Amino acid sequence: MVQLVPSCGVGTLERHADFASRFVDARHVDVWLPPEYCSVGPRRFPVLYMHDGQNLFRAEDAFLGVDWDVAGAVVRLVEGGIIEPVIVVGIWNTAKRRQEYMPQKPFEARGGACELPGYEGLYGGPPLSDAYLGFLFEELKPFIDRTYLTCPEREKTWMMGSSMGGLVSLYALCEAPHMLGGVACLSTHWPVLEWAMVDYVRRHLPPPGQHRLYFDYGTETLDAFYAEHQGRIDEVMRAAGYVEGRDWITRCFEGAEHSERAWRERVHIPLAFLLGDRSKA
Repeated sequence: MVQLVPSCGVGTLERHADFASRFVDARHVDVWLPPEYCSVGPRRFPVLYMHDGQNLFRAEDAFLGVDWDVAGAVVRLVEGGIIEPVIVVGIWNTAKRRQEYMPQKPFEARGGACELPGYEGLYGGPPLSDAYLGFLFEELKPFIDRTYLTCPEREKTWMMGSSMGGLVSLYALCEAPHMLGGVACLSTHWPVLEWAMVDYVRRHLPPPGQHRLYFDYGTETLDAFYAEHQGRIDEVMRAAGYVEGRDWITRCFEGAEHSERAWRERVHIPLAFLLGDRSKA
């Protein structure tokens, strides 16, 4: 049952509580509708899917009480003529977050069964990201497209996440490039996979010209360990023919830490890159 959630600030926030799935555990799904959704004549809107959905819209729901203010960032960019209005789907995480966000195929390629017991002991079970992608693409996206006035095309469908949410966003693009126009990966937690993700991306990154990819990292706390790993991914992007500044960018934010507060301060940058007018790139 859909619930209207108060205190979102701008636009309308609807919550599909305990959204059931045959692939993964039930979780809340928040759908933010921009002010234009109800204030103009019939039109359809692009859709941005975001992981860790409880951290996006309301401090009351967010980890440590700091949300990303995604609604405010979108509205400011729309008012500035930088992006068009977009529906944002916030997918809440569960106790199995690390399992669902861990890219499954590159992990299995690293060493298979010999490494699996250690991973299961640390995170409570095997990687579940293939099931999570099944939930996203076979259940949630069709539901969103049936329920709301969306543009269902690949070119109008985007994904964003931070930390391990960045890993699973990139994994989703590599596994289902026909479903996504691009992804944004903030403070991507590369060390959890070491070289395995680099090798996987090298083999599975879709050809350039049809997608946009955004990467960033800070220099403090966990982010201090990311520069070397991100550099390897950047080399893969160049070798694949992606043009930096046009269909891919990587940004370093000096002094930024690994936190919701840091991502709140810069979420407008990936939003503008993914959703901005391609003719101006």
